[in-house]
Amino acid sequence: MVVSCVRFLWLGWVHEQYVAPRVHFPYLGFSWVSPLPEPAMTAVFVVMTLAAVGVMFGAWYRVSSIVLFVAFTYVELIDKTYYLNHYYFVSIMAFMLALVPAHGAWSVDAWRRPQHAIQHIPQWILAAFKLQISIVYIYAGIAKLTPHWLIDAMPLRIWLPANDSVPLIGWLFALPWIPWAMSWMGMLYDCTVPFFLLWTKTRPWAYLAVVVFHIVTGILFQIGVFPVVMILSTLVFFSAEAHERVLNRTLGWLGRTSDMGRAWTSRWSRVLAVVVFVHVLIQIVVPFRFLLYPGNLYWTEEGYRFSWRVMLVEKAGTATFTVHDPITSRPGVIVNRDWLNTHQEKQMSFQPDMILQFAHILRDHYTTPDGRVPRVTADVWVTMNGAASRQLVDPTRNLAAEEQGFHRYDWVLPWE
Repeated sequence: MVVSCVRFLWLGWVHEQYVAPRVHFPYLGFSWVSPLPEPAMTAVFVVMTLAAVGVMFGAWYRVSSIVLFVAFTYVELIDKTYYLNHYYFVSIMAFMLALVPAHGAWSVDAWRRPQHAIQHIPQWILAAFKLQISIVYIYAGIAKLTPHWLIDAMPLRIWLPANDSVPLIGWLFALPWIPWAMSWMGMLYDCTVPFFLLWTKTRPWAYLAVVVFHIVTGILFQIGVFPVVMILSTLVFFSAEAHERVLNRTLGWLGRTSDMGRAWTSRWSRVLAVVVFVHVLIQIVVPFRFLLYPGNLYWTEEGYRFSWRVMLVEKAGTATFTVHDPITSRPGVIVNRDWLNTHQEKQMSFQPDMILQFAHILRDHYTTPDGRVPRVTADVWVTMNGAASRQLVDPTRNLAAEEQGFHRYDWVLPWE
């Protein structure tokens, strides 16, 4: 998170993603979340960076962890355009870290106040983190148990040949059978690696697989800090003894904080256990909400987010919006670039809920002072996994009159 925050500040992404855009696409129910002026947004990222440093070193940990969770989640709620599975994962981990005593030993706080250092914590704390990481992997693996991934090798059959110039290993991706091999290997890896990490005898080899898998995917795909996040997070599967051996060899001078022998106790421990249990239960159930919607999930994307469907589809689209004057009914075509940045336009063009949001933005802008509401229609064509473009939205429907919500959008045309 320190690296990620510094990168956002250094590359000017704070301005590009949260300040410069004319409009944003908030999540349903979070339209009240909006970006601050540029100095304040920059300050949010600076504070977030400091909070991440505080969590990393266990310095003023409770405040640091809460600030990290609140600041990061606030930023992510501003615009769903930038949704990534690993951002969601980071928000979850920040939330869980804010609840537990991760600063009990080998930390600045334990060094400052050795009388409060602890050596033992309840097993449910470690189990909760292991389960959360396992959910990410296993659900990603289950999502790959589809014909388009295993039989058609999509979208790897599109992506891998484009990486044939990667040094040393690029030639592999030009081989015709590699997309199928990597599709099956990816599915098997996701479905099984948590279990191998849990077993002492296979743990070192499983962790080696974690490192290799995420390094390779990090080289091939633009997925930011996700490989680092997963490589470091899975260290929680190693035993306390394994961690202590490494710490004592490398940071033995901090050992004064690790030999207190005191167990963690808190009057809130039962409450925290219940909170974490409810959280994990939600994580288990929410990814299956797509079963409530008919049609092709990857086409409609109803229930797609927050379900650990990692890099399972390649989509691109074009969306042309027409606003019909509420007085004369004269149509006017919208230039999307006048409203959206490049990434917003790209993501909006194939995601139905964002298409509807943009139609409502246009509706609100062109509503007359006396309350006359224009019609807004959209001509949207989308290609999915290399197939010929198909029309996504009923071009005759007035999207200005359609409601946002968790209900099925019947104005989305079927894939079949």
